[in-house]
Formats: sequence, C-alpha cells, structure tokens
Amino acid sequence: MAYRMKKAVIFDLDGTLSDSIHSIKYSGDRTMEKFGYGPFSVEQYKYFVGDGAANLVRRALQAGGDVELTHFEEAYALYRKVFQENCMYRVRPYEGIPELLAALKAQHVKIAVLSNKPHTETINVVETLYGKGYFDVIEGQREGMPIKPSPNGVFRILDQIGIGVEDLLYLGDTATDMKTGKAAGAFTVGALWGFRDRKELEEGGADAIIAYPLELLRFT
Repeated sequence: MAYRMKKAVIFDLDGTLSDSIHSIKYSGDRTMEKFGYGPFSVEQYKYFVGDGAANLVRRALQAGGDVELTHFEEAYALYRKVFQENCMYRVRPYEGIPELLAALKAQHVKIAVLSNKPHTETINVVETLYGKGYFDVIEGQREGMPIKPSPNGVFRILDQIGIGVEDLLYLGDTATDMKTGKAAGAFTVGALWGFRDRKELEEGGADAIIAYPLELLRFT
C-alpha cells in the first residue's frame, strides 16, 4: 500500500517539542524536599515523567522510599502548586523544532499538541515558546478525562481540526506516546532527541523513528 501524505501532526510536548526536564526536576525536587526525599537526577526524572503529574509524584515518592505512598495527596497538591509557578524554568525548544513547525505550516499541515502535562501549564509552555495561536489545537491533562495512552485526546483533536485519523501523524518520545498513536490508528513516529531510547520506542510500536526533527518532513 502506498504511503498517504499527512494533513496534520499531533506532537507530544515534554521531550518532543520542549526540552523541559529541568523545570520538572526543579519542581519535583522542591516538592520531595519537604518529605526528606531527593534530590533525584535528570536521568531519573526522564523516567518519572510521561504519564501525568500524579504518576510523576508517585514514582518520585517511591524512589525516595515512600513505597506505600503515604504522602501522595499532600505531595501531589504541593507539586501542582510549585510546578504551576515554575513550569517555564529553563524550558526551551529542541534544536530543529521551530524550523520543522515553520515547514509544516508552509505546507498547510495542521499542527496540534497532546500532553499529559496539566492543561493550563501545557498552554502556558506552548504559547510562551511558540506564541498564542501558532498551534491549531492544544490539549493537556484535564480532570475527569483519561490521559495517554488513551487515544481519547487524539480523537478530540481530530474532531476540532476536522480530519480523519488516516491523515494524521503522531510524534512523541516515549512508549506511552507510541501506544497512544497506535491506539488511535495513526501513523506513529518516535523521537530520539527526547527522554527515552530507541528500544522503548520500538517496543511501543513506532511505525518510524527519527533522530532529528526535520526528518519528519519525509512523511508529510
């Protein structure tokens, strides 16, 4: 079957569009310090992230020794507050991402963001880095809505931009992203510049894996 060129790209945020690990580590370490845990390394945070703020807090607490998660409710509330105030700490776009986005827009390809980061902070990061209105749709974690790897967020975006999944490319840097894209039925590409490695992306079911952002243009 011939490859069908895509009309839209959905991007993961952390580890795909934005190099945000230092904001996550800063907020996580400040939170964990209250309970006598941490600080944790950048490499540890790369595996704490990806499945929403609640799971990040759970993983950090367990790494610190709170295996029963006795401090979870207090720590989660504190993390949300600290992160809301520091979600742009040392955050920057990955090299090549601004050029990729400009090229996609020049091709009239729709661009959207789907993140497990809380919705308000997702909008804050995207609009601070790329400007208000630059992306066609931005979707973060909302209360009461399933997070990735549920494909629900993909379908919400498709409804808003008015295309079918056969015209969609999904780009992310973790197995959670690969599972999200595949569950939606999208052509799914793994990004090697993010938080995880090739093995994880392959095991997650990536249709293709790229090392540099502009390689994505082969598929659009």
